[in-house]
Amino acid sequence: MKLFTSLVLGSAATIIGMTGAQAADLPVKAKAIEYVKVCSSYGPGFYYIPGTDTCLKLGGYLMVDVVANTNTDNIGSSFGAGAANNRFTNGYTWRSREDLNIDTRTATEYGVVRTFFDATFSWTTDSYSAIGNGSTIYSPIGATSAPNNANSGAVAGGTVGVYYAFIQFAGFTIGKAVSQFSAPWANYPGNNFDGLVGGGGSITGINQFTYTAQFGNGVSLSLSAQDQTQYFQAGVNNLGAVPGALGPWGTADYAGTIAPDLIAMLRVDQAWGLFQASFAAHDNHAAYYGATEDTGHPDDKWGWAGQLALSIKNLPTGPGDTINMQGVYTNGATRFNIQDLAVLYGANQIFSGTNLPGGYQSVGLGIAADSVFGAGGSQQLVSTWGFNGGYTHNWSPNWNTSIYGAYASVMYNSTAKNLICGPAGNGVGGSFGAVFGTAGLVTCNPDYSIAQLGTQTQWTPVKNLTFSADLTYSHLDQKNTGTITASSPAIGKPGAVYELKDQDTLSLLLRARRNW
Repeated sequence: MKLFTSLVLGSAATIIGMTGAQAADLPVKAKAIEYVKVCSSYGPGFYYIPGTDTCLKLGGYLMVDVVANTNTDNIGSSFGAGAANNRFTNGYTWRSREDLNIDTRTATEYGVVRTFFDATFSWTTDSYSAIGNGSTIYSPIGATSAPNNANSGAVAGGTVGVYYAFIQFAGFTIGKAVSQFSAPWANYPGNNFDGLVGGGGSITGINQFTYTAQFGNGVSLSLSAQDQTQYFQAGVNNLGAVPGALGPWGTADYAGTIAPDLIAMLRVDQAWGLFQASFAAHDNHAAYYGATEDTGHPDDKWGWAGQLALSIKNLPTGPGDTINMQGVYTNGATRFNIQDLAVLYGANQIFSGTNLPGGYQSVGLGIAADSVFGAGGSQQLVSTWGFNGGYTHNWSPNWNTSIYGAYASVMYNSTAKNLICGPAGNGVGGSFGAVFGTAGLVTCNPDYSIAQLGTQTQWTPVKNLTFSADLTYSHLDQKNTGTITASSPAIGKPGAVYELKDQDTLSLLLRARRNW
């Protein structure tokens, strides 16, 4: 009996052991693989992030520019080394840039929640920024001396920029995005040239809090508060207590940031084209007359800008042909006309030759601030008006050509002119005459205008790869006449007599761009 019981228990144990071994050998069911799925709700290129209900799209471009006859890419040559027209002026500026953008969207009970981020990585030819003393010195890493900081540190390691970083939800846009004041084509009615005047821009984004109401049939209204710092500040120029002590046009004398720019924009976007009306209110908040609080300060003055924009599609000249145009008027809000990438055209100092006996060279001058003020006085707002436009014709699906133009006029009131030029109107007693002298000055007038004309041709041999050539001519019409005596007025320039004269510049941009 004991033997039988032992055999039975042993056999059972063996069977159980064999069963366990066989079970261990059986394949375990693998966890389901989460394949990336196409998200068709928001257009091509979107995919679901695995494990979520959020759709993601990656995009960007790689772009290579070569620009002839300028020290910047690509805003023209109206100031600094680029406008000196001497051995410190670049024969070319070369830039390679990679752009990366990330677009996410999630459907919710309140509508779509969207985030958008766009950054650029650039490597650019540097610009000479020293004073012309016999050494060859380029702007070092992190330098701020290059015009508009356009090429700072580019020789050593390139630069990184954040263009856009915003959230959109239930009609709100919160973060860094293109100003609501801008037309949809921003600074580019038919061009790649960045320095076009005649309309508000901020193509690289501006911090804002915006609500957009959609009324149907392509009609919308946007109300926005946007950061004015840097991009929309042209200068509240303090002329000082002593004429000329702070320069011929004074120096920008901002206090802290107090009020954002207030924007209203009405848009009609339909099959025939687009119409847009924009308005901006801009607070000019100056610091003190002197270095300390007890010197007093001018009161704030609100400036404003108004813009109308029109785009016409489906032209009889050919499929895809378009006309884009806009006109703007500003009072104490200059950057809504001479936009942030055209900043050098708000600080013109262009040199060229002269036939004047006794003259060393000629120079064209023109400064566009938001306001100017003297010691104990109020801010005098500077007015401007301008327009730009472009027509693009498609020769074929692979070729197109555009022609474009722009104009901006800068006007100072009589009080501002007296501060700068003196009551006699010829520089005597004014800051301009105190800096440059009045012996040969016939007329002192800070008013000026900029006219621009250009053409661009683009070839797209395959989808998303475009080669372009963009030729831009700019003309500075400054209202001063006669001569000035200047001591080292620009990089490499000697103290000498300079003829006050209108100036012309020409630049050529060659670009290769691959979108992805």
